[in-house]
Amino acid sequence: MRTILTALLAFAAGVLLMLWLPDRAPTPAPVTDTPAPATAGTAAAATGTAGESDSEDPDGGNPRWPDHGPTPEQVLYAQPRMLRDALAQLGPRQPGKPNLYLLAFAGDGGEDVFRNETEYAARMFRQRFGASAHALVLENHPASLATRPLASWSNLEGALDGLAKAMQPEDILVLYMATHGSEDHELLVDMDPLPLDQIGAQDLADILKEHPFKWKVVVVNACYSGGFIPPLAGDGTLVLTAARGDRSSFGCGSESEITYFGHAWLVDALSRSDNFVDAFAQAKTEIAQWERQDKLTPSEPQSYVGKGIEAQLAAWRKGITPGPGVPFTPAAPVPAASVAAATY
Repeated sequence: MRTILTALLAFAAGVLLMLWLPDRAPTPAPVTDTPAPATAGTAAAATGTAGESDSEDPDGGNPRWPDHGPTPEQVLYAQPRMLRDALAQLGPRQPGKPNLYLLAFAGDGGEDVFRNETEYAARMFRQRFGASAHALVLENHPASLATRPLASWSNLEGALDGLAKAMQPEDILVLYMATHGSEDHELLVDMDPLPLDQIGAQDLADILKEHPFKWKVVVVNACYSGGFIPPLAGDGTLVLTAARGDRSSFGCGSESEITYFGHAWLVDALSRSDNFVDAFAQAKTEIAQWERQDKLTPSEPQSYVGKGIEAQLAAWRKGITPGPGVPFTPAAPVPAASVAAATY
């Protein structure tokens, strides 16, 4: 009898052991000859398009995030106040003539070039075009986390809401978007580790349709940005892009201070002309020369001129006396003491 009981107990123990082991044993990885697909970050590093950013750290985290700066949560918490403050700092509208309102958006916080460009655009518009030109900057960059509102989808909508309240029907919105672009026409919006939504061509068109801007100039400085023209096209709208919908643009790497398009249109052409369409034609010629010299595939910047916008821009130009050209200098770093002293 004892032998039979021992055998039964041994059998039961074996069954229990078999049931217990599969839940705890590691599952072997399947063997495959197909390499794993590249992530957005690694793919972009190879192509130089959307997702390209040197903000990733192989050990995790973001080496560009300031050591003595605000935490990511503090940055997000501060956005409504920072945006309100930025809108409040716009100069007073000049009565009796069309005013121009620049909203500059630097989407990728992993490189200096986009911050350099939007900071220059804001400075140049105010200095060269006078008191009827106003500028607001949204920016992703470690140096300006405490001084500029983030370039994000929500801040873009909030800034447009605020500008719509400040502007009159005859005023002109100039939206300048500078970042990396992808082949499926999506703009990179990144300030790692913050969770920021990307902005596609139709997204941008839908955002603008929600706001009552009769007159607008939309400049998309990114690879493949020509794909933004179809959804943005319409009466009262000028669209300028740095490349064809199936071409890369150049000068947006970590070693650049300003992009080819930003250099040609903002710095060179708008220093000679206050006509945005003429300046674009000059910039397009200059970019083609640089690309031939560097043996690059032509980016072929694109433009769309909607009904009425050239006449309204001409009315704006009649009310200004352009100042001298503004030399380009990279954006100055924000002192660490200023970042550390910021209130959140």
